[in-house]
Amino acid sequence: MPEQKKKRKLNWLRLFIVLVALSVFLGGGVAFGMVFVSLKDLPAWDPAALQPNNATLIYDANGNLLTEIGLEHRIPVDIRNIPADVKKAFLAAEDHRFYQHHGIDFRALARAGWANITGGFGEQGGSTITQQLAKNCFLTGEKSIKRKIQEAFLAIQIERHYTKEEILGMYLNWVYFGEGAHGIESAARIYFGKPASSLELHEAALLAGLLKAPSHYSPYRNVEAATDRRNTILDLMYRYDFISKEQALEAKTQPVKLGVPVAGSNSNSRYPYPYFVDYVIDVLVERYGEVRVFKEGLRVYTTIDPKIQQAAEEALANENNYPVTIRDNRNILQPQAAMVVLDPATGYIKALVGGREHTQQRQWNRAVHTQPQPGSAFKPIIAYGPAIEYLGMGPATIFDDIPIEYPKWKPQNYDGSYRGLITMREAITDSVNIPAVKALEAVSPSRAVDFARKLGITNLEADRYNLAIALGGLTHGVTPLQMAAAYGAFANQGIYIEPTAITRVEDIRGVLLEEHIPVKTQAMKATTAYLITDMLRTAVASGTGTRANLGGRPVAGKTGTTDELKSIWFCGYTPELVGVVWMGHDNHKDPLPRGSYGGVYPAQIWRQVMTKALASIPPRTFVRPAGLVTVTVDSKSGLLPGPLTPEEHQVTDLFVRGTVPTKVDDTHVLVEICPATGLLAGPYCPDRITKVMVDLGYTVPPSVLDYHLRVPTKTCDLHTQETLTDPLLPGFLPPPDNGGGKDKADNIYGEDLGPPTLPGITPNGGRLRPPNRSAVN
Repeated sequence: MPEQKKKRKLNWLRLFIVLVALSVFLGGGVAFGMVFVSLKDLPAWDPAALQPNNATLIYDANGNLLTEIGLEHRIPVDIRNIPADVKKAFLAAEDHRFYQHHGIDFRALARAGWANITGGFGEQGGSTITQQLAKNCFLTGEKSIKRKIQEAFLAIQIERHYTKEEILGMYLNWVYFGEGAHGIESAARIYFGKPASSLELHEAALLAGLLKAPSHYSPYRNVEAATDRRNTILDLMYRYDFISKEQALEAKTQPVKLGVPVAGSNSNSRYPYPYFVDYVIDVLVERYGEVRVFKEGLRVYTTIDPKIQQAAEEALANENNYPVTIRDNRNILQPQAAMVVLDPATGYIKALVGGREHTQQRQWNRAVHTQPQPGSAFKPIIAYGPAIEYLGMGPATIFDDIPIEYPKWKPQNYDGSYRGLITMREAITDSVNIPAVKALEAVSPSRAVDFARKLGITNLEADRYNLAIALGGLTHGVTPLQMAAAYGAFANQGIYIEPTAITRVEDIRGVLLEEHIPVKTQAMKATTAYLITDMLRTAVASGTGTRANLGGRPVAGKTGTTDELKSIWFCGYTPELVGVVWMGHDNHKDPLPRGSYGGVYPAQIWRQVMTKALASIPPRTFVRPAGLVTVTVDSKSGLLPGPLTPEEHQVTDLFVRGTVPTKVDDTHVLVEICPATGLLAGPYCPDRITKVMVDLGYTVPPSVLDYHLRVPTKTCDLHTQETLTDPLLPGFLPPPDNGGGKDKADNIYGEDLGPPTLPGITPNGGRLRPPNRSAVN
């Protein structure tokens, strides 16, 4: 039998070496292929590419060129004039081994490679300053291995042609710092009001920290984030031995003090309509990134109407439109204001002004960033609109404007008085608070928040159980742009359209990147929108908004004034345009002077702007939808007039078909009143007046203005049996003796003479409560 062949034992070490060799071979092949592909379309070396790039063009609603952005208007500065601490701050932030490598830092690449393996590609860059310069000048912001390979080859080219100081100088003159600052010199002037040669250590660290995310770390937008980032850079400078520990600690104690921009920095004259353009830039940067917006030459078509924008800017800049003007400790005019004008049918923003003056690019824009409390201007959105939409209420719905109190809140009317029984139309016209609270309570705050969300007010989640939102007491407030869009739905038959300032964007070659198509949402019934509009027309015609009246042109509007006059509003619209004006202090704490109401200065500004905006447009009427009827009802009960309803208590108003009351008024009753006391006549009152009064089954304080119309709850106690027989009381004679044969002490009226009676009047109480009525507050 032949001997079996022995099996060879597996050599694991040899297998491992073979696999590693194979992996290296394959990996090298793949790497070689990637390098080959990357270099195949490597941008040609051109020193001119190190210069600024293409501008983005912005056009108005008519297709006319409005302005160019991205030309950068940088101020070149010689690297020799930049202080050593400024250079060190940027080296610490971006490339602390800048002087040790030749364009590529392999240590940083290894560190970044490990971070990308553990956290995903793009987690950490590892690019040197030279590589960043190459990317900015020759490449796009795309994150890919191909782009990194190209970046590395171009960095080596730059290092071959320029010295380290020249490269650092080009880098500092090129990079973007936010707020329109391109280059270190422009940044120093915009943020600190000084040239780069005068920057101090803590200022240099702040500017170096901006490069990571200019918008997020801008001290104009988030001073806390900017300070934290500055301190991080100071720590890095100490770690790399660029400064001492004492220098770092001392620099951290310095407050962030923004200076007044000096000559050569951005100003109002840099481009027209700066607040609108700023808003467009912010939207573009959010969608495309800063590099693409400021370097790659987009073509942007906007919704701005220069005539309306100019009118709004002039009105907000006019000192006569403010109660008083001062400058705060930041040299900013106070009080401030903002205005938004849009087309309700399209959502196109026709004008947007975020302040009284504009001093630097992309500064704080109050029209889109400030969130003040809206006051009574919020009532149609959160109280009356939902009450009409969900509960079938309407302009003739009755509210009893009387004092009310909740466990932790006692709402009051702005003038301290209470009007009693009034219609919703009257409540809106005179901006009475209590009816709005009662309307919201009937709907429920949670349901009303859902209604407001459909109008673009999406930050109310914290207020779902808060009755104070009926009066505009919100947790976070609202922006003027949000208010304009919400009111736009009332003007647009209940259809909400998200506002936009951009209709079309193309790249530099004319390739379409986006085209805006309005998304329409039926936020409420057309009948709800029209009833709100009709009541707001009354508010402008004869209520708190009369200063916004445009004569023969239909205008609907609502004023808003918060507690202690901290914010005042006017939100108004015509069939063609919606306009919202806000005024207040930037800190939302300082009150405006006495007499500053939404119906005064904001309404005045609104009228000035709208007069010019609509000058060449023929007046149109608001479209009345089907399903509305006109009915006369009792103005104290909201029911159909009854036999006792006096003519002055009848009101004719609009109703949605199906919500017209079917019950006849039973709140008006006949009562006998003692003229001496004004109380219900008792059996011993010698004189009586028969009156028609209102009986709701509950009492109200005498301070309520319609108290005299309500049936007294007490019977006269001045006239008693004693007063009829007491000779000391002048003016009272004993009743005649009718020969009843009974003792007068038993029956002073005699056998056949009793107190006079009327139908529906009880002999002992002076009134008869309507049957089956319950007391409703």
